[in-house]
Amino acid sequence: MADLKKLAEEIVGLTLLEAQELKTILKDEYGIEPAAGGAVMMAGPAGDAGAAAAEEKTEFDVVLKNAGAQKINVIKEVRAITGLGLKEAKDLVEAGGKIKEGIAKAEADEIKAKLEAAGAEVELA
Repeated sequence: MADLKKLAEEIVGLTLLEAQELKTILKDEYGIEPAAGGAVMMAGPAGDAGAAAAEEKTEFDVVLKNAGAQKINVIKEVRAITGLGLKEAKDLVEAGGKIKEGIAKAEADEIKAKLEAAGAEVELA
């Protein structure tokens, strides 16, 4: 019981960037993805159903590939988009990766346009 409490305290103490890395590890190595409510659920099979879902994609991730030469402007945009603090936004911009996940196409395009206007290289996944 004490070990579980210690683990819970460590998870709660993670920075946003560390939590994002933990999520990636759980998904890639163990096939575990967090549900929308924060509960953990197993990933489904990726057979023909996965191919059909890819064609009808309704949720997109905004992925920062490169901050570009105007990194300060990109950090400002990331802060405005995510609500992160300066240090967390800076760390996210420097590391690259997902800025927003599971959002509608229109919102993803809007965020992509803002980040590209600030000088970043962005893709939708």
